[in-house]
Amino acid sequence: MAHGIFLELVFLLFISVFTVWLFKRIKLPPILAYLVAGVVAGPQIFALFENPHDVALVAELGIMFLLFSLGLEFSVPKLIAMRHLVFGVGSAQVIITLLLVMLPSYFYTHSWSIAFVIGSIFALSSTAVVVKSLNETGLTQTKRGQVAISILLFQDIAVVPFLIAIPLLAGDGSENMATIILLALAKGAVVVAILLSVGKWVLPKVFNEVAQVRTDELFVLTAILVTVMAGTLTSFFGLSMALGAFLAGMMLSESQYKHQLEADIRPFRDILMGLFFISVGMELDVTVILRHWPWILAGLFTLLIVKTLVIKQLAILAGETRKDGWSAGLMLFQMGEFGFVLVALAQQVELFTPDLSSALIAIGVLSMAVTPSIINRHQSIVNKVDRVLGKHEVDDVEESFVQFETNMANHVVICGFGRVGQTVSRFLRSEAVPYIALDVDPVRVAEAQAAGENVQFGHARDKAILEAACVKNAKLVVVTFGDITKTHMVIQNVKESGSTARIMVRTKTDEHLKAILDDGADQVVPEALEGSLMLVSQVLFESGVPMSRVLRRIRKERENRYGELHGFYPGDTTEVSADRRDLLEFIHAVAIPVEAYAVHKSLAELKIEERRVEVVGLRRGGKELSSPALETVIQAMDIIVIKGKPRRVERVERYLMTG
Repeated sequence: MAHGIFLELVFLLFISVFTVWLFKRIKLPPILAYLVAGVVAGPQIFALFENPHDVALVAELGIMFLLFSLGLEFSVPKLIAMRHLVFGVGSAQVIITLLLVMLPSYFYTHSWSIAFVIGSIFALSSTAVVVKSLNETGLTQTKRGQVAISILLFQDIAVVPFLIAIPLLAGDGSENMATIILLALAKGAVVVAILLSVGKWVLPKVFNEVAQVRTDELFVLTAILVTVMAGTLTSFFGLSMALGAFLAGMMLSESQYKHQLEADIRPFRDILMGLFFISVGMELDVTVILRHWPWILAGLFTLLIVKTLVIKQLAILAGETRKDGWSAGLMLFQMGEFGFVLVALAQQVELFTPDLSSALIAIGVLSMAVTPSIINRHQSIVNKVDRVLGKHEVDDVEESFVQFETNMANHVVICGFGRVGQTVSRFLRSEAVPYIALDVDPVRVAEAQAAGENVQFGHARDKAILEAACVKNAKLVVVTFGDITKTHMVIQNVKESGSTARIMVRTKTDEHLKAILDDGADQVVPEALEGSLMLVSQVLFESGVPMSRVLRRIRKERENRYGELHGFYPGDTTEVSADRRDLLEFIHAVAIPVEAYAVHKSLAELKIEERRVEVVGLRRGGKELSSPALETVIQAMDIIVIKGKPRRVERVERYLMTG
């Protein structure tokens, strides 16, 4: 028996790995891969498990960890600073979409409860898919991107009352809707009061004790225990376990352990979330899709039209341009991952039939599958719609990233924008030497671009990317990452491009020094901060800066205890242990929304440096103000670049938003 279960799990793992690999190759979200894996492993095809509900029981932990992570990211200061869009446009979008979908759904289902749940599902969009696509396309800091993110923030908040309401809607029908809502609010208030009290007076002491033990396993176990206990508490009150996990995350979102908790929970969350979507796929009846595919396609197009028009009109009413409204609507038309959570919950409490669940899941899968393509092509789609409607509004969308010159010459190409790459770029910039940096961390690239750095997303080992960086006309190529395989490929591609640029390589050790020189590199430079200074001195000299000036700069830097080398743009791939966190300095670009506290206040009034954080730059209208004067008045949509220890940077960002 046990041997058979083991083989079933191995086969399920194999299917999951293969489908995720395949979907990533064709640039589709992994969520869809897990759903397809569930269909393949489910009763429709291989029927690996006699009772798919056993898988769903374990997978519910994935939902709890997802909501816990959402709670950790729940930023009250950010919500307050963006309240106009979040609570204005966001709340109106959820309510109007819910009502527009709810009314026709009632005539189809003859149940207000079921119609309400369907409307709730369609009112939500996919935070994971949309944010990832915005980062990859560089649209995060644009106005249309900010509108989309603001609406997503409110949708994430709206999940909480939906999780409370759905189990109560599945009652015996003896109570009316008003009574159900009042009961839900009362229970929710009690649970929130209990959990917030525990979070304020108990959990900080618990995690302080755990942190002092300095055992990673105990920290992870404590985080899991807190999540599960919070879920158990809400379940005891007849509410969703996921709601308890969200509240637990929210309790810890302002603590010093927020980032460590998020890092510890992420592996469990990702694996169990995959298992959850597999369990959802197992519930998907393929025969229902085949029988009702016209209705499913009609539902998909209805979702596209209704949500796009609603968001577009609300954005215009909020003062945004028509094109920004169209774009935000197209970005958010899809059904989100929380929609699948609500479908599963509604079926669990017997509000939905299996056929209805399968149809809704099919609509969600199709909508999420086409979302990345629509976001990539949103501008051309909007232009075509304008031509059809006879509109000719000029699209004045602002770019959130630096425009790269295609005819650069005698410049430096920096391959890798980690700490060493950023150090090199700062010295080049101070000497007015043109450069282009390449990096594959989307978070780091977005941060650096927002701060005005000349950084482009792309693999330096890709010939097309090197050509886009005009490597053929470059005077110097600097390879800053320590991966020997990638370094060989970069050197080979630079040589094959016909470039005469000198190639300078940074390595962690001298183990591969001879091999790199044999490949065609001109110089190999050592590691760490002193290695960074050596690299900078040679880069500046090769770029035409007089050697006497270079030596003065390096000597001043050493006398300044490597002051210019402190601070870097963190990214998804940045690994910072708890014991090193307070020894490092981060550089962070803070976008100032319209209703932020800092708007119309000078830097002198804000007194940021008194909080031991340095203002290193300010971008306004695509132009950069380096080391802005204290008399500089902050305006809406400015980007302030600050440097300091992580916790101080976080506190200053919160201060700029809410005061």
